[in-house]
Amino acid sequence: MKRVVVVGGVLLACWLAVTAAWAQPMVLVYPRSESSTDTQYLYDYELLRQALEATVPSYGAYELRQSIASMNQARAGDEIAAGSGLVNVFARSTTQEHEQRFLPIRIPIDKGLISYRVFLIRQDMQSRFAAVNSLDDLRGYSVGSFPTWADTRILRDGGFKVVTGDSYEGLFRMLVARRFDFFSRSADEAYREFDERRELLPDMRVEETLLLHFPTTRLFFVQRSPEGQRLADRIEAGLNRMIKDGSFDAYFLKAKGSLIERAHLRTRKVFRIDNPVLSPETQATRKNRPEIWFDPLKGK
Repeated sequence: MKRVVVVGGVLLACWLAVTAAWAQPMVLVYPRSESSTDTQYLYDYELLRQALEATVPSYGAYELRQSIASMNQARAGDEIAAGSGLVNVFARSTTQEHEQRFLPIRIPIDKGLISYRVFLIRQDMQSRFAAVNSLDDLRGYSVGSFPTWADTRILRDGGFKVVTGDSYEGLFRMLVARRFDFFSRSADEAYREFDERRELLPDMRVEETLLLHFPTTRLFFVQRSPEGQRLADRIEAGLNRMIKDGSFDAYFLKAKGSLIERAHLRTRKVFRIDNPVLSPETQATRKNRPEIWFDPLKGK
C-alpha cells in the first residue's frame, strides 16, 4: 500500500510539473528594426503571431515581442546562434549557409514573392530601362545591395555589378545620389518603400517595364538547439494549420494583393537568373508543396 502511495505521489508530481511547464508562456523575441520608418517586417511577425495563436490549444500560451535593442539581420543572427536570449527567432531571405547555421522552418513566409523583382530607380532613368531588351542590357546597369543580404551573392553570380551600402536606409539615398543605377526589390517591397519615402526622396520611382526573377524566399529561423527545436515545432505546426484552413493565403492576399496588382507583373519583360545559394531542401518544396509558393505570373 505504501509503495502504491509513493508511486502515485511521483506520478502526481510529474503531472503537476508538466502542467506547470505547459502553463508557462512560450516566449519568442524577434529583432527590432534599426530603421524607425521601416515597415518591411510587420507582415512577417504578424504572420508569426497568427501561427502562434493557431497553436494555443495544443501548445499553450505564448508571448511575442520585439527585442529591446534595435539590430540588423547580421547581429540578430549572431545573437540567435550564441543563444544570448536577446533574440530567439527572426525572418530573413534564406541561403544554404543560413539553413546550416540556424534551424529553418521551411515554409515560405512570403510564398516566394520575393523571387520576383522590380526596381527602384531615379525618375530620369525610366526611358533607359524601358529600352532594355536582354539580360546583358540589364547587366550594363549597377545595382545596390547590402553586404550580408543573399541578394548580393545572387546578383554578383548573375553577372551584375553590385554596389553595397552600410545601411538599409542608406541604400535609398545612395540610389538618388547616383552611386548605383537601380535597387532590386520584391513587388510588395518596392511600392511600399516608394510610398513611405516619396516626400523625402522625390526623385525615386518604381521602374515600370522590367521584372527580374530568381527563386528564393524568406523563412523563419531559430537556434539549432533543443529549445530552438521546440520553437520551430510550434511555428511549423501553426503555419501548416493556417495553410490547411486557408487563413495563410487570406492574410497573404490581404497584405500583399493590392501591391501585387499595382506592380502589373504579367505585362513586364521578364529576365531570369539562377540562385546558387538556395538549398536543395528548400528548392524541393517548390515541387513537393506547390501550394505554399505563389507565382504572380500565373496568378496563383
